Amino acid sequence: MLASALAFSLMGVCVKAVGRLPVGEVMLARAVVSLTISVWMLRAAGISPWGERRGLLLGRGLLGTAGLYCVYSALAGLPLAAATVVQYLHPTFTALLAWPLLGERLNGRVLLAAVLGWLGVVLLADPALLGSTFAGNEAGLPLLPLLFGLAGALFSALAYVSVRALGRSEHPLVIVFYFPLVALPLSLPVLWIDPVLPTPVELGWLLAVGLFTQLGQLALTRGLMALPAARATAVSYVQVPLAALWGVLWFGELVAPGTLMAAILVLLATLLSLRRPRTA
Repeated sequence: MLASALAFSLMGVCVKAVGRLPVGEVMLARAVVSLTISVWMLRAAGISPWGERRGLLLGRGLLGTAGLYCVYSALAGLPLAAATVVQYLHPTFTALLAWPLLGERLNGRVLLAAVLGWLGVVLLADPALLGSTFAGNEAGLPLLPLLFGLAGALFSALAYVSVRALGRSEHPLVIVFYFPLVALPLSLPVLWIDPVLPTPVELGWLLAVGLFTQLGQLALTRGLMALPAARATAVSYVQVPLAALWGVLWFGELVAPGTLMAAILVLLATLLSLRRPRTA
């Protein structure tokens, strides 16, 4: 789980490093690398890539692609730490969505988590709520990238709910395979609208986006197989301080008090929402 958090945080660095390029190009590069690795792994394991519940597999791919587009757009427009904090609302969204979609009971713990998470987002949008002593001259985050980050967390939660449903019948490699399979054709029209020729250095960054994403998914899968889901996801929250560290070292982004307070609130929301509720 620590390795997956490290890989995903470095993926964020790579996405931000190619912020000059359209999001469609970054998604295309990621899809090409991930699809190549997934096909190789499926062939090595002797597993058919098409699965049993193809409609839901395609739906999971669509949700994941939409979430990826939003996450990459948020990373391009927000500081690394802030974008990662917003993305970590997905456990709370997942817990809320599991009630109507999976029949899992909604309890007070989940509702409290939702309140704390949204307080964190409000602080990111308007740090002045902390008061002049703590906020100082800190400005709020730009609205559009912040909305992209929230949409990315929501789509990620929907994708996780679909993965939980697919896990009853599909091999994990098949579920992973459908993500780039759907993302590849969907990223082509976005790329066609505003193509930008990447430099050789940017091509290296794009390759690193795909590699770090795939490494993060593989490490995440192994971690979830060996640890209880709640403990594993709580450990992965180390991605937030890692993102803050890379933001300081690579891009000179200082962690503002509002971002720090929001990170604490979202961490509390994450821990509260991870406890598995009883099924109805």
